Amino acid sequence: MSAVLKVGEPPVLLREDRDGVSTLTMNRPQQMNLLTSEMLAALQAAFDAIAGDPKVRVVVLAAAGKGFCAGHDLKEIRALKEQPKIAQLFAACSRMMTTIPKLPQPVIAKVQGAAAAAGCQLVAQCDLAVASGTAKFVTSGVSWGFFCSTPGVAVGRNLLRKHALEMLLTGDVVGPQQALQWGLVNKVVPAAELDAATAELAAKLAAKPPATMTAGKRGFYQQMDMSLEKAYELAGQVIASDFAHPEGREGMDAFIDKRPPNWK
Repeated sequence: MSAVLKVGEPPVLLREDRDGVSTLTMNRPQQMNLLTSEMLAALQAAFDAIAGDPKVRVVVLAAAGKGFCAGHDLKEIRALKEQPKIAQLFAACSRMMTTIPKLPQPVIAKVQGAAAAAGCQLVAQCDLAVASGTAKFVTSGVSWGFFCSTPGVAVGRNLLRKHALEMLLTGDVVGPQQALQWGLVNKVVPAAELDAATAELAAKLAAKPPATMTAGKRGFYQQMDMSLEKAYELAGQVIASDFAHPEGREGMDAFIDKRPPNWK
């Protein structure tokens, strides 16, 4: 695997290309692969590079460690303080998310563990998803004072409206079988079979005619998500406002301090 970004430091993202499949592995297992500004930049750079690489036929988005992705780094957001600065972070995230459906190659999320908030958004934004039986999905921001508005864009485009709103309004954890029934993932397999099942799906897609796949994917999203950018623009402002609000700041403090929030 090759590292992306900083030389001399543990790589935040790994890339491995084999047989037309490019596997990107988020590599911050101790941080649950949080979507920090560094991780967002690494993913954006990798997707941009892959978009122009004709040798890549399929992309697999994976993660190191027990968790897939725990969403944004609340410590980073808390340090930004001001809504315009927070909004810039969410604009970068939205740009990365909207890059995925625009890629000429199909993108498969390989979900081995928890996908929370923007991590759940990332799974939903990928074209396909294969999940382990130990995976779980949650958009719990509402419980901490910042509604998962940006995750709601991708989740709401994958699930029936009432299922999406149940996730967003309750913040309840959704297990892998329920995620499969609701349409958040395509397949659930035992943990020991996740690598093989994902590789099998990737190989099947890589064997298809590339121009046909590219045109088909592009046309699908054009007719389904004409307002995706506008939706993310609005949702990014909404969630940035939540984080800058006293409720959001109290929620972040409570989450980071591992205590219940004290709503006033």
